[in-house]
Amino acid sequence: MQQGFLRSIIMLIGVVLIASGNPALAQPETNVVTADDTAGETMYQPGDYLIGAGDLLKIMVWKNEEISRSLPVLPDGTVSVPLIGKMTAAGKKVDQIEEEIRKRLGVYINAPVLSVSVEKVNSLLIYVIGRVNAPGMFILNNNINILQALAMARGLTPFADEDDIKVMRHTAAGLQILEFDYGEVVKGENLEQNVMLTRGDTIVVP
Repeated sequence: MQQGFLRSIIMLIGVVLIASGNPALAQPETNVVTADDTAGETMYQPGDYLIGAGDLLKIMVWKNEEISRSLPVLPDGTVSVPLIGKMTAAGKKVDQIEEEIRKRLGVYINAPVLSVSVEKVNSLLIYVIGRVNAPGMFILNNNINILQALAMARGLTPFADEDDIKVMRHTAAGLQILEFDYGEVVKGENLEQNVMLTRGDTIVVP
């Protein structure tokens, strides 16, 4: 009984810490966690982030309000840019998209000055299923590890097998299964298994 009480306290602390950095995480009525209207804006500038379907891109072209607009990345990974038409965005970095738009707009506009940013991130999805208190899909706007994701799912149920949690991850080489022992991690042991999650990861709690 004491172990269960300590586990509840630990998970409660985790939820509070995460929620303090993202107000949307504190809403108990939903299993889909999103950033608020301002937290997700222009979070990602040209860098390592890869665009995904569902993200909202903001294109600004100097002295051209007709082309400057926010564009959603469609489920097929494309965006429709005025004058240019459809172009693939998913799987590319922001600076790559910016350069491609600049080149293609150059056919119509002399030396276009523009910028592209991610206005809102909607494609960073992970899933937590099984014996947790709030299983479901979670939309993230920052990097989190397995323990934090379990806290977002409001912790393990009393019947969860905490020593046999698995993360299913799809990679270019195929399906990868990562093992996670909750009991060890909360005691500060074998912390290397508490890895950062990536887009599309599924945490399975038996």
